[in-house]
Amino acid sequence: MKRIVVFALLAVCGFSIPARIPFSWLLAEDSKRRLAVDFIVGGYLLSEGGDWKAAESPLRGPFGIDFDSSGTMYIVELSSGRLHKRPARGELKTLRKSHDKGYSGDGGHVSRAEFNGPHNCVVSADDHLLIADSWNHCVRSVDLKTLRTETLAGTGASGFFGDGGSAGPARFNYIMCIELSPDRKTLHIADLKNRRIRNMNLQTGKVQTVAGNGSKAVPKDGGSAGKSPLVDPRAVASDGSGNLYILERSGNALRVVRPDGAIYTVAGTGRKGFRDGDALQARFGSPKHICCDPGGNVYIADDVNKAIRKYDPKTGRVSTVLGRGFGDPKITLERPHGVRWHDGRLYVVDTGHNRILRILPR
Repeated sequence: MKRIVVFALLAVCGFSIPARIPFSWLLAEDSKRRLAVDFIVGGYLLSEGGDWKAAESPLRGPFGIDFDSSGTMYIVELSSGRLHKRPARGELKTLRKSHDKGYSGDGGHVSRAEFNGPHNCVVSADDHLLIADSWNHCVRSVDLKTLRTETLAGTGASGFFGDGGSAGPARFNYIMCIELSPDRKTLHIADLKNRRIRNMNLQTGKVQTVAGNGSKAVPKDGGSAGKSPLVDPRAVASDGSGNLYILERSGNALRVVRPDGAIYTVAGTGRKGFRDGDALQARFGSPKHICCDPGGNVYIADDVNKAIRKYDPKTGRVSTVLGRGFGDPKITLERPHGVRWHDGRLYVVDTGHNRILRILPR
């Protein structure tokens, strides 16, 4: 930022900026401005100049977070099956302790329910915690008033069945991530091994495929999303304009289904790597999860690159928000997974360091 100011002053005074210094370099320097970072769980690591020890964290491999109407945060852990809550002002409390992987407990208290890979979570408008129970091939629901657990979608068996009908008897195959539409009326489901994105109408209970035909390939730009192949739809999110974003991990790309049903690749070359700039020339490293902010920007947890990236649909560019020296140059991320926009802030689940961070993006 200081260098940009210096060059601006030189220009005002009549001096020319040397041609060998490209404007893109100036933007890259500006993009490394320090951001304010809060630690919700954790702190700076010893290697970052702090005293945080990841091994002593109350969390063990956190994967997904969301918030209820009171601002309480809920956290799911993939491997242990544990569920936690953290009030806006209060201490972390464990709702479900570590347990053997299983599928049981519907109709009872969440403390006795068994999960098999709770991958991420969202909180519905009526304060139910919805969990992508990945290896049980279903979506579980926890009433946050009574803590009663039920299955919302799926039977626990893998398969592909039920489009056009009720989500209860429908079959899925590895539900990796779920997300709510901005109006919270639709649940987006990333049905990974079926290579489809399916929507569940939370008012009618009906489920329908909106992207993917089950085949594995890169979709052609402008094609009908429902008739197009996908590589591996890992995560999904939608914005306030009706755009549905699909993140593909081994595809190393971000795709969008426009409101008219046409699908396009909007970021990523498909090749693994790290590159900011023009979105269609950008590179990702096995990205895992996404969320949208109210302005339509898409934030990407870029696993192997140990970074949080941002796709700006207005400029068509990808930038790095945190990690690799960006945002806060002291912070290093390890297998970042969950990203969540809430109340004007971006929350980051730094899975490998068992901590949760909060930042105010530019």
